[in-house]
Amino acid sequence: MTEYHAQNKAKLISETRRRFEAEYVTDKPDKYDPRDVERLQQDDNWVESYLVWRHNIVDEALKMLDESFQWRKEMCVNDLTESSIPRWLLEIGGIYLHGYDKEGNKLFWIRVKYHVKDHKTMLDKKKLIAFWLERYAKRENGKPITVMLDLSETGINSIDMDFVRFIINCFKVYYPKYLSKMVIFDMPWIMNAAFKIVKSWLGPEAVSLLKFTSKSDIQDYVSVEYLPPHMGGTDPFKYSYPPLVDDDFQTPLCENGPIASEDEASSKEDLESDGKETLETVSNEEQTTLLKKINLTEHTSKAEENEKVDSKMKAFKKPLSVFKGPLLHISPAEELYFGSTESGEKKTLIVLTNVTKNIVAFKVRTTAPEKYRVKPSNSSCDPGASVDIVVSPHGGLTVSAQDRFLIMAAEMEQSSGTGPAELTQFWKEVPRNKVMEHRLRCHIVESSKPTTLTLKDSALAMSDKTSEDLYLQLNRLLESNRKLEDQVQRCIWFQQLLLSLTMLLLAFVISFFYLLYS
Repeated sequence: MTEYHAQNKAKLISETRRRFEAEYVTDKPDKYDPRDVERLQQDDNWVESYLVWRHNIVDEALKMLDESFQWRKEMCVNDLTESSIPRWLLEIGGIYLHGYDKEGNKLFWIRVKYHVKDHKTMLDKKKLIAFWLERYAKRENGKPITVMLDLSETGINSIDMDFVRFIINCFKVYYPKYLSKMVIFDMPWIMNAAFKIVKSWLGPEAVSLLKFTSKSDIQDYVSVEYLPPHMGGTDPFKYSYPPLVDDDFQTPLCENGPIASEDEASSKEDLESDGKETLETVSNEEQTTLLKKINLTEHTSKAEENEKVDSKMKAFKKPLSVFKGPLLHISPAEELYFGSTESGEKKTLIVLTNVTKNIVAFKVRTTAPEKYRVKPSNSSCDPGASVDIVVSPHGGLTVSAQDRFLIMAAEMEQSSGTGPAELTQFWKEVPRNKVMEHRLRCHIVESSKPTTLTLKDSALAMSDKTSEDLYLQLNRLLESNRKLEDQVQRCIWFQQLLLSLTMLLLAFVISFFYLLYS
């Protein structure tokens, strides 16, 4: 059955390519961007996305391709860059990618309060939408995206049906199969009629992707760690530009282990640090002995140095919390604890334990690859074994609470090799649905070990958390109060409007009867 499905899919893709070339491209070769036509002939996933969206009806898929390709040329999508967008649009923070929903889909934020209907700037705003979607599509070919349409603090000046229709068409025609859902937050009552029109544009199938939410239920779709405070979340992220807000996970430094020269320097630095700490508590005779040992390490082999670094890392206490995944148990479960600059801590530890009967390949990615060294970042773990992954800031760069790490894991066949070449080939071929993913946040601890917390530290952390919760609750109360005042003002305004209309109608009736009987 699976083989038949694959053959049928290949047949449909081939037919779509052949007919599009013969029926659309041959007569008018200048109608489309040649790069799109070339990509259509090479990228099976791209062709399939149009076919799937049109229920594998080739005629419908061809019409959709024609409309999409014309739009791509008209908008110069393939040539859109950061410099193509006016700087003020990037600075305002109305449209950007950041965070993930509970299904692991990237969040595409549209903050409607920053949008003011203006025909002069409409084309630039559409280009900004296209820029972000194309940027995402090239990096995550075919992976769905969740649109966060934030309507909080939105006034009547922000209602722009042309702009909304463009966003709908982006997912309905130009980027098919990319929309996971559209989460609409805090929609004002005045926009109810407008969204009835939007539903008619979407069609019955896509209407189910609209999720109308408020602060009380938005966490059904997005966890608090990726929600801003005004939505009841705890995400400390604040938009700023430059640079572009783009937190896609990337490969960190030292893929397949550390760079030799950096590792040697780090090893020597760690050993000297250990020597200095020990020298403070031993006698002069022991100091002399230790100094000699430190000097001797400069002539030891790289294997001996690595062994000493590994033994030093084993002295670290293991993280306390554990995430129990189907392939790996990962510790810590949610947060990597790093010390501050003052505390002098430079490393933290991730412990992976294979809970399957097969070898599990894993790799580590991060949203800030230039900041961190990870050892090992791409390797494998034997059945029942554990692997310690050392994560350390690189080049004196500061750890940020906005940084994220992604652990990816997949089972390997017993006959598969685990060398660098075999692992590279394995990750190219492994199906997406066979890959386990788990995300970790970064947390900066002022005066504690990066991988453990003492009881005192835990108490302080709980105290800080309680204070943070109280602060968030206070903010929510203040925000609720402000919203209540806004609603009261709107009611007063609406009553005044009704009164004015009533008076106008009364004046019209009196004038009508006066003219009728005079």
